[in-house]
Amino acid sequence: MSQLAPRDLAFLIAINLIWGYNLIASKVGVQHFPPMLFTALRFSLLALCLLPFLRWHRGRMLPLAVAAVLSGGLQFALLFTGIRLTPHVGSVAIATQLGVPFTTLMSVLFLGEVIHWRRRLGITLAFLGVAVLALQADVFDYRAGLALVVASAFAGSLGLIAVKRLGEAIRPLELQAWFAVAAVLVLWPLSFWLEAGQGAAVATAGAREWAALGYTALGSSLIAHTGYYWLISRYPVTAVSPLTTLSPVVSVALGVWLLDDAITTRLVVGGLLTLVGVTIIARRDPNAPDRGS
Repeated sequence: MSQLAPRDLAFLIAINLIWGYNLIASKVGVQHFPPMLFTALRFSLLALCLLPFLRWHRGRMLPLAVAAVLSGGLQFALLFTGIRLTPHVGSVAIATQLGVPFTTLMSVLFLGEVIHWRRRLGITLAFLGVAVLALQADVFDYRAGLALVVASAFAGSLGLIAVKRLGEAIRPLELQAWFAVAAVLVLWPLSFWLEAGQGAAVATAGAREWAALGYTALGSSLIAHTGYYWLISRYPVTAVSPLTTLSPVVSVALGVWLLDDAITTRLVVGGLLTLVGVTIIARRDPNAPDRGS
């Protein structure tokens, strides 16, 4: 089955809406909590939900641990720190799309995959789009944050390569369970080592901040990611993955509406170039990476 049934198409659109709002919720969260603490809390909540799915896989635990650290704690610690340092959610939403070309390039380097001119064009357009975005006049005010978002996309691409090497023996919910546990083990010590004010942040958090945390853990990770993996199990990746370019569009629109982000010419041009490039890559690659934040 290559074409999504209407009900599944509606579900995929809902998943993209969840992911699109996730960056808004994350921005709310990291404006109150230190970013690594926020990430640690997110994965602690997710781990509690997914503990029943943990399974020990003899002979696969080392690559599983590598995948979990890269795609769990490291990726999201970099992302949430970048979100805190970057004032515009739209810029973050577009920069996160580099995970797709990064993963394609890593697949060539580590898995021996071959890419032809169309996907090379897609990779070029994706990076060109982020370059256009980086040339905005105020980029130097938040270059460190944008660099961390790009680094997050790169870490996530390495994690996906590790996941590909695991094969299909580990179910998506098991993967997410191990991602959450690895993140908890890594991020709590890092937060106490590198950050301050954790107790005050927890004590003064209101309903808005706790709701943002719950949304990122349960809405984005548990519901949207699990739903996306379920769709991937039923349909070719090439039928599902290109439609995920809707999520950054939603993030940009919500950033303008809810956070008063400005729409600039460079944001529009850079965003279009990146999304067109990502769509080309996903359509040409039957093993296109799973996305979302």
